[in-house]
Amino acid sequence: MNTEWLKARQTRYGAYLFTYLVLIIAILGATNWLANRHNKSYDATSNKRFSLSEQTVKVVKGLNRDVKITYFDKATEFGRARDLLDRYSNLSTKLTIEYVDPDKKPQLAKAAGVRTYGTIYVDSGIRKEEAKSLTEEDVTGALIRSLKSGERNVCFVTGSGEHSLDDSGRTGYSSIKEALEKNNYKTRTVSLLQAGSATTPEPLKLGQPAAPPPANAAKPQVPSDCTVLVVAGPKYDYTQPAVDAIKAYVENGGRALFLLDPPLRLGREETAANAALANLIQTWGVTLNKDLALDTSGIGQIFNLGPEVPLVTSYESQPIVRDLKDVATAFPLSRTLDVKSPDKGTAEKLFETGTNSFATTKINSAEIRIDPKTDKKGPLTLAAAGTYNSSSGDKSKEGRFVVVGSSNWVLNNIVRFNGNRDLFLNMMNWLSSDEDLISIRPKEPEDRRLNISGRQMSVLFYSSMVFLPLIVVVSGFAVWWRRR
Repeated sequence: MNTEWLKARQTRYGAYLFTYLVLIIAILGATNWLANRHNKSYDATSNKRFSLSEQTVKVVKGLNRDVKITYFDKATEFGRARDLLDRYSNLSTKLTIEYVDPDKKPQLAKAAGVRTYGTIYVDSGIRKEEAKSLTEEDVTGALIRSLKSGERNVCFVTGSGEHSLDDSGRTGYSSIKEALEKNNYKTRTVSLLQAGSATTPEPLKLGQPAAPPPANAAKPQVPSDCTVLVVAGPKYDYTQPAVDAIKAYVENGGRALFLLDPPLRLGREETAANAALANLIQTWGVTLNKDLALDTSGIGQIFNLGPEVPLVTSYESQPIVRDLKDVATAFPLSRTLDVKSPDKGTAEKLFETGTNSFATTKINSAEIRIDPKTDKKGPLTLAAAGTYNSSSGDKSKEGRFVVVGSSNWVLNNIVRFNGNRDLFLNMMNWLSSDEDLISIRPKEPEDRRLNISGRQMSVLFYSSMVFLPLIVVVSGFAVWWRRR
């Protein structure tokens, strides 16, 4: 057998070339496979504009069922959608993305009920939800809604001067209403005023005093379909029947959020002490102090905030605030709380102010001054959370409550300050037993507009359009002249 060709130089070089080609193909194939399965990127923007939030990552990585996101738009717009949606699919193999051009596949678009370009549907098999826009907040909200069965109703108490959900002004609650509805909650108002009697009362005669309500008069109660009850900054005292209704609701397994302001008297504005409601909350382990927390650290001046708006950066390990480390929150006109263990259930503080803060009890004048000799020095507790355990010991009937010494920290004019919005939604998630959703949520794109005056615009124009080109021309002419 002739084996000389095996020893030839040409054969040896050919074997080397073949080996190199095989190695290169194998390396490229492995690299592409890894890149497809483990897509990694680095976001160098200051506000992490091209990174998904902690909440989105937690929800997508925690999927235990297949979910499909379908994007209906012109094929020329698919690239814009892929910038966001492909980040979702890279987090979990259980999430798939489909891009459909309704002009090329009209039967599929019609079956899905698509009416406009840019429609996004999220289908988890439990329910199908539509994302209102191509933003992380709306897509993640639709994903969460598609995974949750049943309705979650947040009922805001009204009738005693509470903040309005429909008020879009600076002191309204329309922003948190919008945030709740984007996160799978429905909102509505309920009244706990004394209901009418069961029988028709006889007409009164002139000068005759009003008779007490009959024994069979209907009493107010919290609707049974309320997932969370919110008491948002009442200006007037609650009646005892209303307080009894709240007590029965929580102690029978209900969930409630109390946002109670200090009893201030500033000009014509006056907030009642609401003693009956405060006494009820005290039986659960949380005492509402009649004072005002003031922050003297000066840090608030960075954000144009005065001492009446304490900043909080110190949080406990409770699930509501566990993910808020290094995130500042602000609480305008807040009272302080004292927390102790109740007889039935638990109570624990959520966060407190820094050491450079005071709690003053002199709160009935427009000018509030600090007296270091008599005022309580920080840290000061501003919020607490707790549970109420029924005598039966049934965990399914465990009541939950959160108490915050201010209702102003979620007003339209400040709710988007750093972590305020996240903190409010975390409270809702904990109260509704959706602890798996507690995290830092998607943030809106940062406004980085450049504001310049007319004079500055003229300087930029002449320097870039006149002087710089002139310098280049003069430099070129000088070089030509020297060479000549």
